[in-house]
Amino acid sequence: MIPVQFITHCSETLSYEASALRALEGGCKWIQLRMKGASDEEVEPIARRLLEACRQAGATFVIDDRVELCRKIEADGVHLGKNDMPVDEARGLLGEGFLIGGTANTLDDIRRLRRQSADYVGLGPFRFTTTKERLAPVLGLEGYAEIMRGWREENLRIPVCAIGGIEPEDVMPLIEAGVQGVAVSGAVVRAADPAAMMQRFLCADEEA
Repeated sequence: MIPVQFITHCSETLSYEASALRALEGGCKWIQLRMKGASDEEVEPIARRLLEACRQAGATFVIDDRVELCRKIEADGVHLGKNDMPVDEARGLLGEGFLIGGTANTLDDIRRLRRQSADYVGLGPFRFTTTKERLAPVLGLEGYAEIMRGWREENLRIPVCAIGGIEPEDVMPLIEAGVQGVAVSGAVVRAADPAAMMQRFLCADEEA
């Protein structure tokens, strides 16, 4: 089964919380609660409910950006974008008991995140996506292949997860380019059956 992280998003028919629950129904084992623009007071009750849902499903639960909230509710970890708290600062606050992921767009970003003790890297975007503001330069498959060559040559040994506009048919080419997993959002949320779409991502190696 392909390692797939689902990043919450909302639509006309799904709330952030509901999108995560549909992903869990589809077998996802890695949920990131991302609610940009919301207050911690709005996010906390949703985070607590999703943490419990992830526990019951045997899934990992991380929160985007909110280091203090992660520590408060004892989530599994936090994901930090380039404009969020630096990874090494978050590590100082959280210690070794929490996962910390960081966002990268270049090989140099991956080097920096590894030095700062990140546990994994979200590398992207693969293609243009409307689910993220202030989009970094699009990498495409060739960009991933080049970065992952450097990753192998330098023996960086930090898991890399591709992100940004990924569809089921993109999964195996990205895995073959060297990434260890993918992160998805819009393709699942927009699907007529989000749980079934998540299953397609997880089983992409069987469809190839």
